[in-house]
Amino acid sequence: MQFFPTSDNPVPGDPVLQAVTTKDRLTLRAAYWMPEGEPRGTVCLLQGRAEWIEKYFEVVGELLERGFAVVAFDWRGQGLSSRQVRNARKGHVRRFADYRLDLEAVRDQILVPHMPEPHFGLAHSMGGAVALSAAYESWLPFRRLVTTTPMIALCIIKHLRLAAFSARFLKWLGLGRMFVPGGGETSISAKPFTGNRLTSDPVRYARNAGSAMAVGAGAVGAPTVAWLDSAFRFMKRFLDPRYALKIRLPTLIVAAGADPVCATPATERFAARLKAGHALVIPGARHEIMMERDAIRQDFWAAFDAFIPGTPDTAFGDALDPVIVVQSLAEDERPRVAPEDIRLPRATVDSA
Repeated sequence: MQFFPTSDNPVPGDPVLQAVTTKDRLTLRAAYWMPEGEPRGTVCLLQGRAEWIEKYFEVVGELLERGFAVVAFDWRGQGLSSRQVRNARKGHVRRFADYRLDLEAVRDQILVPHMPEPHFGLAHSMGGAVALSAAYESWLPFRRLVTTTPMIALCIIKHLRLAAFSARFLKWLGLGRMFVPGGGETSISAKPFTGNRLTSDPVRYARNAGSAMAVGAGAVGAPTVAWLDSAFRFMKRFLDPRYALKIRLPTLIVAAGADPVCATPATERFAARLKAGHALVIPGARHEIMMERDAIRQDFWAAFDAFIPGTPDTAFGDALDPVIVVQSLAEDERPRVAPEDIRLPRATVDSA
C-alpha cells in the first residue's frame, strides 16, 4: 500500500497509510494526517465516483494549514481499494448500501481510535449523496457536513427514465458487471480538457490527469450497469419532499452554477427543505468545485471556514438557521464570498 505522487502533486505533510477492513472483508486504502500544533478537529474526505486519495492532496494540505487533522480513503471499487469485479478499471458496486460498510470501517478503525474531535465531513458528488443519506438515517459520524455538488439528481443524462429502465433491465438480464453502454476503461479525469465537465482550470485538470496516469487502474473508467442502477434507485429517496426535513445534522451544500453533471436546481430545492442548513451556489463553477480555478475555490473556502469551526462542543448547538444563499449571477456581477457573509446563528430546530 502506497501513494503515487507526481512532480506537481506531492504528498502533503506526514501521513499514515493504513489498510482498513470492512465487515464484508474488503480492504480499503486509507490515510490520515495530523497538523502542526493543537488540532482544531478532524475533517474526513468522502470522494466522488471514480476518484482517489491523491486527487485531494491539495485539499488535504489546505486543511492541514487550517489546523485540522485529515482522514481520506478510497471507496470500494475505486482508487487502490478492493474490487468486486475482475476488471479493475470498472467502477462497480453491487448496491449503494455497501458504501455504509466502508465509512463505518473508517470510523471504527481510524476516526474513533486515532483522530481528535470534533469530527467533520467534507464530501463530493457521490460521497455527498452517501453522506446525506447517512445523515437522514442518523448514523453519519460527523458534527457538521459540507458537501459540494451532491449527487441528488443528474443532468448529465438526457433521458433519465429511459436510462434508469435500461439499467434495471440489463441488470435483470445478468449484465450488471458490464460497463454502461458506451462506457470504457478511460478515466474521466484523463480525457481532453476541452469540453470537460469537471473544471474550468486547465492547470488543475492537467495535474489530475497526470495523477490518474500515476495511479493507473486506481483511476477507474465508466461505471457498471449495476452501479448506475443502484445510483438511480438511491437518488429516488431525495425526491421525497419529507426527506430533507428529517435531516438534523448541520449541513452546508455548495452547488455549482454551471454544473453539467448534477442538477443544481434539484439540489437547491432539496437544500431549501433542510432544517439545519442550506445551499450556496457558486456562479461559473463546474462539477468539481474543489478542483476549480482560484476565484471559485476562494469562495468555497470562505464558506467552509465560516461553517466548520474547530471550537468546543458548547459552541455548536445541534441545529442552525439556514445559511444565506448566494444566488447564481453573471460572472461580472458575482459577489465575493467572505466568512462574515455567511451567518450561522444558533437556533432551536422544531422536531418533525
